[in-house]
Amino acid sequence: MEVEILGERIELMSQKAVWLKHRSTLLLADLHFGKINHFRKSGIPVPPKANDKNNDTLISVLQTTKAERVIFLGDLFHSHYNEEWEVLGQVRRHFATCSFELVLGNHDILSTLQYERNTMVVHIEKYELGNFLLTHEPVKTVPKNFYNLSGHIHPAVQLRGTGKQSVTLPCFYFGKQQGILPAFGSFTGLARIKPKKDDKIFVIAENKVIAYPHV
Repeated sequence: MEVEILGERIELMSQKAVWLKHRSTLLLADLHFGKINHFRKSGIPVPPKANDKNNDTLISVLQTTKAERVIFLGDLFHSHYNEEWEVLGQVRRHFATCSFELVLGNHDILSTLQYERNTMVVHIEKYELGNFLLTHEPVKTVPKNFYNLSGHIHPAVQLRGTGKQSVTLPCFYFGKQQGILPAFGSFTGLARIKPKKDDKIFVIAENKVIAYPHV
């Protein structure tokens, strides 16, 4: 699925990533690596295979696109250091020709040394990529001639069937000046949003990106 923003066409991937083909750049938000191990250490029985799914999906999008850059829009790692950071480091080293970059989010509290060990380029609060203003949280005021792309919200919408059944699914959200990416991580939770009439919503369902009809 492709959309056009400020004259630039971008691809919305079913893996909950944005692909800027002519920039050879991937945008991902809210991976929350380390969250599963963090919960398990706290005694919460989270299936460890969820870790594998996150890593496998990241590897898949990198292999599919052959991206030269991947920019994480915050909350790459959930909390304090644990061994999952080393697994992410292995992925980083495997894709050595790809620049790994991070716009810091509220959960990104690892030391500078850890980012340096994995040769991660760190951007404080924001990064300008052409006319895109990349942040973790949506900014309150978008500068003129810019479009804000962010994460943090974990957006989702509820779809209802003909009966009483309903399902809540992750989505890409695009308003007039701001777009919000779905959470890339598989163990992150969802926040239902109420789209306005002119907003564009794209739902991820059954490995497809589908335009969400609303009025």
